[in-house]
Amino acid sequence: MASEEELFASVDALLEEEPQLPPPAERARLREAAGITQARLAQALKTTTQTVKNYENGRSEPKSPRLEAYQRLLRGWSEKFPAHGVPALPAPSRQETPQPIVVPPAPAGPEPESAALTQASVTPAASERPAARRPAASSRRPAQQTAQPVSDARFPHGPLAVLDADGSAYGVDGIVLDCPATSVPELVEWTLHESGLGAARLHRNGKDSDPLIVLTAAAAVKLGLPERLEGHEQRRNLRLPDDHPVVRQVKKAKWQLTQRGFGPWARIYRKAQGTQRQCVQLAVLSWDALDERSWPGVAAMDPADIARVLGVYARRVITPRGSTAVSGLELMTALRPPTRAVRDETTGNWVPGHNPGSLGTEPMDPAPPEATQEHPVVVGSGWKGGFLNEEAYQWVRDVDLLSDEECHLPYAVGLDLNTAFLAAAARLTVGLSAPDHFHGPQFNPKIPGSWLVDLSHVELDPRLPSPFTPTGERPDGPAWYQTHTVAYAQELGYNVQPLEAYLRRETGAYLDPWHDRLKTAYLDTLADLGVTRDLDDHAFLAAMERHKDADPALAAVLGAIKATVKGGIGKLRERPQGRRYRDGERWPALERPTWRPDIRAAVISKARVNMHRKLLNMAKLTGLYPLAVLSDCVVYPSPGPSPLDFLPYAASGKPQPGGFRLGPSPGLAKPEGVQEMLWAVDLMEKGYNPARHIKGGDAVLDEGE
Repeated sequence: MASEEELFASVDALLEEEPQLPPPAERARLREAAGITQARLAQALKTTTQTVKNYENGRSEPKSPRLEAYQRLLRGWSEKFPAHGVPALPAPSRQETPQPIVVPPAPAGPEPESAALTQASVTPAASERPAARRPAASSRRPAQQTAQPVSDARFPHGPLAVLDADGSAYGVDGIVLDCPATSVPELVEWTLHESGLGAARLHRNGKDSDPLIVLTAAAAVKLGLPERLEGHEQRRNLRLPDDHPVVRQVKKAKWQLTQRGFGPWARIYRKAQGTQRQCVQLAVLSWDALDERSWPGVAAMDPADIARVLGVYARRVITPRGSTAVSGLELMTALRPPTRAVRDETTGNWVPGHNPGSLGTEPMDPAPPEATQEHPVVVGSGWKGGFLNEEAYQWVRDVDLLSDEECHLPYAVGLDLNTAFLAAAARLTVGLSAPDHFHGPQFNPKIPGSWLVDLSHVELDPRLPSPFTPTGERPDGPAWYQTHTVAYAQELGYNVQPLEAYLRRETGAYLDPWHDRLKTAYLDTLADLGVTRDLDDHAFLAAMERHKDADPALAAVLGAIKATVKGGIGKLRERPQGRRYRDGERWPALERPTWRPDIRAAVISKARVNMHRKLLNMAKLTGLYPLAVLSDCVVYPSPGPSPLDFLPYAASGKPQPGGFRLGPSPGLAKPEGVQEMLWAVDLMEKGYNPARHIKGGDAVLDEGE
């Protein structure tokens, strides 16, 4: 015979099995009695309409804290709309400490509203997810400072979500979705059919952005993926082997992977049905999908904060589809789609046609001097005529050219040009068609292309770098230059007589939309961090001192935007990868229309010329000459530790035009660092570049290759 303790234990077990919610049919009855649609309830619970349907047909049950919120709501409805024979919902435990979640206002439309829903607050129990997994209130900026997406009813929950192991999918604006998937194919199906994730196209002739699911390490393991990928020589080659169980699951479910396989950024798709795309992008955090150099500190954030960072980036730039370099390149195509719908005059049907101003759909071989040494155009033709060398500055002044006055100045101050490549992309005319070869052409600064010309006769002050070479050394004979470099020699008053040229007849400002979107994203994010364009120079310097501490999440977005600019330009000339590559073979990057080294050269040439023009004007305005230049960073000797101590100002207090100016806009300058002058001279004597170390670390010349 059972003892009293055993009987009580059995009874307690039965009590614990008491249903937490009324039967599914009663849930639907209560909602309908309150006059609330499933879509309205889904908005209140921050989930999808399909999830609510699943609650009401018994296919799934809510998890904490949505469970407690749903309980509270149904309890309130059951008191207002009682039904005979329906058990009352269990009351919350006394030990729970409810925290209200305010129900958002109902969307505009014909849906009926209920005071019981619009005025009540839904309260979860204290057993909700740990606070550490929610972004701290202090880390959030005011809501009005967050980029707002264009309204699109097809994607009610934003462009992406970060999935954790408990099935919580953290989206933008604090939304948390329930994801029941336990395998990658189930996750893909849920994302496409239930999540409400995605983003509208950026151009009317373009394509919608595919939804992005970011997997935490624990979520990856739950789905059968390894926590880490090891054993590959290069990070970019990381991928699961074809016989891995997850890869087999994907193929068995009739899904496909791109040629890059299942790596840190995996694209899983089926062929489109009509105009309906079926594609999901996955990013695995523990496989270093978010590179620390481009996304500083993001991979270590909580899922909700990661969703916030990526969500702001997606709304202001583009939904990430890989590294920031890949995203920068994808943004070009998204804003300049290669095709548009045109009417076939013969059949009257609408068919894809070339979109004017785009790069088209077919890859285009460069001119031999624009290519790289391993390119098939070069290897196949035996080209020996030299190559474009349009690269960013890496120059240090000869220490013998330092004056005693300069050496006795106490400080070396670094200035950095904001997104110099982005500034160079503004109103930049580039070639859109294949190159044509010309002998002895007349130079025309309005025609983009590559020119063989001798600029060794140009005489410039040796205390400045030559504008024609990345090393700053004077050319010693004929060489290939991009149009902007040759035009600058003409601007300086020198005669130029090209020997040959590869020019393009069809031209356009291909990068203008790309520039405009990234410039707006950069300035809006800086403004959210307290750095606005209306600040005077003193206030600007003070704001720059503290902007990274104002909001780490938005500071990470700012870093990603800058990396998108540099990486996107670099991707225009992506080199072959891997030990097995042999010169003369085609590599994957050559098969895309955006493999355009001539456009990359045009941007870098214009950026370097812009830098030299400012250096020359600074010498004329102040008599100061730089110690060193590294890409978009220049170091000057200074009587004080601030740029205000040597930058040129008029008597009115306004900056002198032509020189370096402080400000947040692309092309304007910000402080990069300050060191003692003796420190800079010591580095120069040892052959090092002070501009690389002025900030206190090693600068990286990141060109996305």
